[in-house]
Amino acid sequence: MNPYATLIFSSSLILGTTITISSNHWMMVWIGLEINTLSIIPLISKLHHPRATEAAIKYFLVQATASALVLFSSTINAWQTGQWDITQFNQPTASLLLTTAIAMKLGLVPFHFWFPEVLQGSSPTTALLLSTMMKLPPIAILSMVHHSLNPTLLTTMAIASTALGGWMGLNQTQLRKILAFSSISHLGWMIAIITYSPKLTMLTFYLYTLMTSTIFLTINTTKTLKLATMMTSWAKTPALNAALMLTLLSLAGLPPLTGFLPKWLIIQELTKQEMTPAATIITMLSLLGLFFYLRLAYHSTITLPPNPTNRMKQWHTSTPTNTLIATLTTLSATLLPLSPMMLTML
Repeated sequence: MNPYATLIFSSSLILGTTITISSNHWMMVWIGLEINTLSIIPLISKLHHPRATEAAIKYFLVQATASALVLFSSTINAWQTGQWDITQFNQPTASLLLTTAIAMKLGLVPFHFWFPEVLQGSSPTTALLLSTMMKLPPIAILSMVHHSLNPTLLTTMAIASTALGGWMGLNQTQLRKILAFSSISHLGWMIAIITYSPKLTMLTFYLYTLMTSTIFLTINTTKTLKLATMMTSWAKTPALNAALMLTLLSLAGLPPLTGFLPKWLIIQELTKQEMTPAATIITMLSLLGLFFYLRLAYHSTITLPPNPTNRMKQWHTSTPTNTLIATLTTLSATLLPLSPMMLTML
């Protein structure tokens, strides 16, 4: 893609996200979401491959439907209350429509069907944007209207997303699809707590973004897109693969790594809100995700040559590790001691 076109689309992506998360008027929120959608579609389809074109079309159709529902729900709310302010969102029907629209934009169950296919058809860099930056505006909208959302509906969607994300990821061999179902599972954790502690939801999202960015940038560096090639990537960058194992275990939520912090705080908050059954269910369902994270860690680090694959052992190349990846990997594994400071922020 032309560098100028890439600059324009990237700038539009940042602009759309900024407009959405900083607006108080529903029309400006909708405009920001539309700018976001239109700027990411060329980045999805830039591979000029039938699968990339299919992913771009699926993404456009789903996002256009969700944006229309956002506009429809805000119009119903303005009709009933006379307010276009995003904080004055009190109409029950509009709240239900908005929850549906945001669930479609995020890829929550039962509107998850598009997300794994779109990620599989995109390049690793675009898949990183879809998994992190494109999730920020919808989560910010939910945080701003959390007082008018239905807790029972959100808890049901959260448990279903955690279950499906863990269950569907078990049988996958493509890394991008595994990370897509991982994203659905983590979104379930975020949505479960958003009506009670929006700040905790945002903290969970930031830490998830940190760990997912590390994994996507690592697989982009080692050019591994499925488990079969992941088993032979140790010869390329041994240190990076060892760090990848720590990041995967952190994403699984194992102590004493960074990923344990948001799950610990969410379980604690759900227990305070007398939602112990929901906390127990999503904790047990997270064990499904732990299985495929451990499988990824096993394939990336523990399986050393000679291995049972039929592929030729890759040559060891002295590729210097990107400073950004090194920094993100360190943060993905060592932020747990900062939990007292983060607790004071909440």
